[in-house]
Amino acid sequence: MSTTIQAFRMHLKPGNEAEYARRHAQLWPEMKELLRQAGVSDYNIFLDRATGNLFAVQRVSGEGGSQDLGDNPVCRKWWDYMADLMDVNPDNSPVSVPLEQVFHLD
Repeated sequence: MSTTIQAFRMHLKPGNEAEYARRHAQLWPEMKELLRQAGVSDYNIFLDRATGNLFAVQRVSGEGGSQDLGDNPVCRKWWDYMADLMDVNPDNSPVSVPLEQVFHLD
């Protein structure tokens, strides 16, 4: 099974930094399990406080990743829960911009 690294950018609305961190510190067990089932591991989200940009990077085994879970009810519930904190699409999915890898050091 192949392993890839996926990275993407999202945006946090001003003043929501602490709440965003709190909610992720208490990530629902069913959301953790869904991510693991999708092959996602080593998932990190970083915040640029100056811009509100969130940079996410994850290791994915197999096909897909967290960006392909939108049809799952647990994921949809998580999006609804997080929608007040960040820029979202009409379906409450986070506005997410894929990032291209241009360098890697083993």
